[in-house]
Amino acid sequence: MAHGEHKYPVCVQWTGNRGTGTSGYRDYGRDHVIRAGSKPEIPGSSDPAFLGDATRWNPEDLLVAAASACHKLWYLHLCADAGIAVLEYVDHAEGTMLDRGQPGHFSQIVLRPHVTVRAGDDRELAMRLHHAAHEQCYIANSVNFPILCEPTVETLHA
Repeated sequence: MAHGEHKYPVCVQWTGNRGTGTSGYRDYGRDHVIRAGSKPEIPGSSDPAFLGDATRWNPEDLLVAAASACHKLWYLHLCADAGIAVLEYVDHAEGTMLDRGQPGHFSQIVLRPHVTVRAGDDRELAMRLHHAAHEQCYIANSVNFPILCEPTVETLHA
């Protein structure tokens, strides 16, 4: 694995000017496009609670998705190193944001990965590796609120 400093350049371009810019709070759209190199564009907006478009990704969605994906990637890596074959992995993660004062903030993210491993693999080790993955996750190590993990692991029956 490469060590050192890694940079992640992205471009966020606002596309919500309805002709008068930000002349008033309700006069502009929250839509934007997120770009990074030649990767597919991500259509973004704000949460509908903040006048955004519910069909587009909002920053809060992306933060929860980043935490979930980072955990999953570390978990798969650790399982591969430990000789555990993960056959399926689905996480129904949920973030909680508090907007009761200024500034709003996330109070927690709960990851709920459901993992299926190969018959005969060590199910208890597969459970413990979630803790190790959490300790390695760059996103979990970068935020100032708890990211909890409530995993389930099942064994594929032959």
